[in-house]
Amino acid sequence: MNKLLSNFAKVALGLIIVASASSCNQGTKPTSTKANDSTSVGSQQTEEKIVYINSDSLSEKYEYFKDIRAKLESKVKKAQSDLQSKGQAFQREVADYQQKAATMSASDRQATEEKLARKQDELGRLDQNASSAIAQDEATEFNNVYNSITEYLKKHAADNGYTLVLTYSKSNPTVLFADSKLEITNEVIDALNKEYKTKKPTEKK
Repeated sequence: MNKLLSNFAKVALGLIIVASASSCNQGTKPTSTKANDSTSVGSQQTEEKIVYINSDSLSEKYEYFKDIRAKLESKVKKAQSDLQSKGQAFQREVADYQQKAATMSASDRQATEEKLARKQDELGRLDQNASSAIAQDEATEFNNVYNSITEYLKKHAADNGYTLVLTYSKSNPTVLFADSKLEITNEVIDALNKEYKTKKPTEKK
Protein backbone atom coordinates (compact mmCIF):
# COMPACT_ATOMS: atom_id res chain seq x y z
CA MET A 1 0.00 0.00 0.00
CA ASN A 2 2.85 2.38 0.70
CA LYS A 3 3.64 2.34 -3.02
CA LEU A 4 0.25 3.67 -4.06
CA LEU A 5 1.26 7.32 -3.94
CA SER A 6 4.75 6.85 -5.41
CA ASN A 7 3.49 7.89 -8.83
CA PHE A 8 2.56 11.42 -7.71
CA ALA A 9 5.90 12.81 -8.83
CA LYS A 10 5.57 10.94 -12.11
CA VAL A 11 2.13 12.23 -13.03
CA ALA A 12 2.79 14.06 -16.27
CA LEU A 13 -0.80 15.12 -16.90
CA GLY A 14 -0.28 14.17 -20.53
CA LEU A 15 -2.26 16.85 -22.20
CA ILE A 16 -2.33 17.26 -25.95
CA ILE A 17 -5.23 19.54 -26.80
CA VAL A 18 -5.98 20.03 -30.47
CA ALA A 19 -7.99 23.21 -31.04
CA SER A 20 -9.40 24.64 -34.24
CA ALA A 21 -6.91 27.09 -35.67
CA SER A 22 -8.34 30.59 -35.88
CA SER A 23 -7.52 30.75 -39.57
CA CYS A 24 -9.71 27.73 -40.20
CA ASN A 25 -12.74 29.48 -38.72
CA GLN A 26 -12.49 32.63 -40.81
CA GLY A 27 -14.13 31.20 -43.93
CA THR A 28 -11.41 31.91 -46.50
CA LYS A 29 -12.71 32.40 -50.04
CA PRO A 30 -11.81 29.79 -52.67
CA THR A 31 -9.29 30.92 -55.29
CA SER A 32 -9.07 29.95 -58.94
CA THR A 33 -5.32 29.33 -59.32
CA LYS A 34 -2.97 26.79 -57.84
CA ALA A 35 -0.56 29.55 -56.95
CA ASN A 36 -3.22 31.21 -54.85
CA ASP A 37 -4.10 27.86 -53.29
CA SER A 38 -0.50 27.27 -52.24
CA THR A 39 -0.25 30.82 -50.91
CA SER A 40 -3.40 30.26 -48.88
CA VAL A 41 -2.04 27.02 -47.40
CA GLY A 42 1.23 28.73 -46.53
CA SER A 43 -0.69 31.54 -44.88
CA GLN A 44 -2.66 29.11 -42.77
CA GLN A 45 0.51 27.32 -41.73
CA THR A 46 2.15 30.53 -40.56
CA GLU A 47 -0.92 31.32 -38.46
CA GLU A 48 -0.72 28.08 -36.52
CA LYS A 49 0.00 28.71 -32.85
CA ILE A 50 1.61 25.99 -30.74
CA VAL A 51 2.22 26.52 -27.03
CA TYR A 52 3.22 24.34 -24.11
CA ILE A 53 2.73 23.89 -20.37
CA ASN A 54 5.31 22.70 -17.85
CA SER A 55 3.48 19.78 -16.25
CA ASP A 56 5.92 19.67 -13.31
CA SER A 57 4.92 23.20 -12.34
CA LEU A 58 1.27 22.41 -12.99
CA SER A 59 1.28 19.47 -10.57
CA GLU A 60 3.11 21.53 -7.93
CA LYS A 61 1.00 24.70 -8.12
CA TYR A 62 -2.49 23.67 -9.19
CA GLU A 63 -4.46 23.83 -5.93
CA TYR A 64 -6.99 21.18 -7.00
CA PHE A 65 -4.19 18.72 -7.70
CA LYS A 66 -2.53 19.54 -4.35
CA ASP A 67 -5.80 19.05 -2.46
CA ILE A 68 -6.41 15.70 -4.13
CA ARG A 69 -2.88 14.56 -3.32
CA ALA A 70 -3.29 15.53 0.34
CA LYS A 71 -6.69 13.79 0.48
CA LEU A 72 -5.27 10.55 -0.92
CA GLU A 73 -2.22 10.69 1.33
CA SER A 74 -4.54 11.04 4.33
CA LYS A 75 -6.52 7.98 3.23
CA VAL A 76 -3.34 5.94 2.83
CA LYS A 77 -2.07 6.93 6.27
CA LYS A 78 -5.39 6.04 7.90
CA ALA A 79 -5.55 2.66 6.16
CA GLN A 80 -1.94 1.93 7.10
CA SER A 81 -2.61 2.90 10.72
CA ASP A 82 -5.67 0.63 10.91
CA LEU A 83 -3.79 -2.31 9.39
CA GLN A 84 -0.80 -1.73 11.62
CA SER A 85 -3.03 -1.74 14.71
CA LYS A 86 -4.68 -5.00 13.64
CA GLY A 87 -1.32 -6.50 12.75
CA GLN A 88 0.14 -5.68 16.15
CA ALA A 89 -2.87 -7.22 17.88
CA PHE A 90 -2.37 -10.36 15.79
CA GLN A 91 1.32 -10.52 16.71
CA ARG A 92 0.39 -10.32 20.40
CA GLU A 93 -1.99 -13.24 19.96
CA VAL A 94 0.75 -15.24 18.23
CA ALA A 95 3.24 -14.44 21.01
CA ASP A 96 0.68 -15.39 23.65
CA TYR A 97 0.03 -18.71 21.93
CA GLN A 98 3.74 -19.45 21.65
CA GLN A 99 4.14 -18.94 25.40
CA LYS A 100 1.23 -21.23 26.25
CA ALA A 101 1.60 -23.85 23.52
CA ALA A 102 3.68 -26.21 25.64
CA THR A 103 0.98 -26.44 28.31
CA MET A 104 -1.94 -26.76 25.91
CA SER A 105 -3.58 -29.98 24.80
CA ALA A 106 -3.12 -31.10 21.20
CA SER A 107 -6.72 -30.25 20.33
CA ASP A 108 -6.41 -26.76 21.86
CA ARG A 109 -3.17 -26.13 19.96
CA GLN A 110 -4.80 -27.17 16.70
CA ALA A 111 -7.85 -25.00 17.29
CA THR A 112 -5.71 -21.99 18.23
CA GLU A 113 -3.44 -22.42 15.20
CA GLU A 114 -6.44 -22.65 12.88
CA LYS A 115 -7.90 -19.49 14.41
CA LEU A 116 -4.59 -17.64 14.00
CA ALA A 117 -4.32 -18.83 10.39
CA ARG A 118 -7.80 -17.46 9.66
CA LYS A 119 -6.88 -14.11 11.21
CA GLN A 120 -3.70 -13.97 9.17
CA ASP A 121 -5.67 -14.59 5.98
CA GLU A 122 -8.17 -11.92 7.02
CA LEU A 123 -5.38 -9.40 7.52
CA GLY A 124 -4.08 -10.18 4.03
CA ARG A 125 -7.54 -9.62 2.53
CA LEU A 126 -7.95 -6.35 4.43
CA ASP A 127 -4.63 -5.12 3.05
CA GLN A 128 -5.58 -6.06 -0.50
CA ASN A 129 -9.04 -4.53 -0.22
CA ALA A 130 -7.68 -1.28 1.22
CA SER A 131 -5.05 -1.05 -1.51
CA SER A 132 -7.62 -1.71 -4.24
CA ALA A 133 -10.03 0.87 -2.81
CA ILE A 134 -7.34 3.55 -2.61
CA ALA A 135 -6.08 2.73 -6.11
CA GLN A 136 -9.64 3.16 -7.42
CA ASP A 137 -10.03 6.45 -5.56
CA GLU A 138 -6.70 7.60 -6.97
CA ALA A 139 -7.73 6.78 -10.54
CA THR A 140 -11.08 8.55 -10.13
CA GLU A 141 -9.65 11.66 -8.49
CA PHE A 142 -6.84 12.12 -11.00
CA ASN A 143 -9.24 11.58 -13.87
CA ASN A 144 -11.29 14.46 -12.45
CA VAL A 145 -8.16 16.63 -12.26
CA TYR A 146 -7.27 15.71 -15.83
CA ASN A 147 -10.77 16.57 -17.03
CA SER A 148 -10.75 19.94 -15.28
CA ILE A 149 -7.47 20.85 -16.99
CA THR A 150 -8.43 19.65 -20.45
CA GLU A 151 -11.84 21.33 -20.32
CA TYR A 152 -10.23 24.64 -19.40
CA LEU A 153 -7.53 24.28 -22.07
CA LYS A 154 -10.11 23.62 -24.77
CA LYS A 155 -11.71 27.00 -24.00
CA HIS A 156 -8.36 28.73 -23.53
CA ALA A 157 -7.03 27.39 -26.83
CA ALA A 158 -10.16 28.45 -28.70
CA ASP A 159 -10.07 31.94 -27.17
CA ASN A 160 -6.41 32.45 -28.07
CA GLY A 161 -6.30 30.65 -31.43
CA TYR A 162 -3.90 27.92 -30.25
CA THR A 163 -3.65 24.99 -32.64
CA LEU A 164 -1.84 22.72 -30.20
CA VAL A 165 -1.15 22.74 -26.46
CA LEU A 166 1.70 20.43 -25.45
CA THR A 167 3.24 19.50 -22.11
CA TYR A 168 6.87 19.53 -21.09
CA SER A 169 8.33 17.67 -18.10
CA LYS A 170 11.90 17.07 -17.00
CA SER A 171 10.89 13.67 -15.64
CA ASN A 172 9.29 12.70 -18.97
CA PRO A 173 11.01 14.79 -21.65
CA THR A 174 9.01 13.85 -24.74
CA VAL A 175 9.66 17.43 -25.85
CA LEU A 176 13.43 17.91 -25.90
CA PHE A 177 13.41 21.67 -26.45
CA ALA A 178 10.79 24.39 -26.30
CA ASP A 179 11.21 28.13 -26.67
CA SER A 180 10.23 29.79 -23.39
CA LYS A 181 8.25 32.39 -25.38
CA LEU A 182 5.76 29.60 -26.17
CA GLU A 183 5.17 28.68 -22.52
CA ILE A 184 1.77 29.52 -21.00
CA THR A 185 2.16 27.62 -17.72
CA ASN A 186 1.76 30.49 -15.28
CA GLU A 187 -1.30 32.01 -16.93
CA VAL A 188 -2.97 28.60 -17.08
CA ILE A 189 -2.18 27.81 -13.44
CA ASP A 190 -3.51 31.21 -12.33
CA ALA A 191 -6.71 30.71 -14.29
CA LEU A 192 -7.19 27.12 -13.10
CA ASN A 193 -6.68 28.11 -9.47
CA LYS A 194 -9.12 30.98 -9.83
CA GLU A 195 -11.68 28.65 -11.38
CA TYR A 196 -11.10 26.00 -8.69
CA LYS A 197 -11.48 28.57 -5.92
CA THR A 198 -15.00 29.36 -7.12
CA LYS A 199 -15.95 25.68 -7.26
CA LYS A 200 -14.14 24.41 -4.15
CA PRO A 201 -16.47 23.32 -1.31
CA THR A 202 -16.41 25.68 1.65
CA GLU A 203 -16.23 22.89 4.20
CA LYS A 204 -12.78 21.68 5.21
CA LYS A 205 -11.73 18.06 5.45
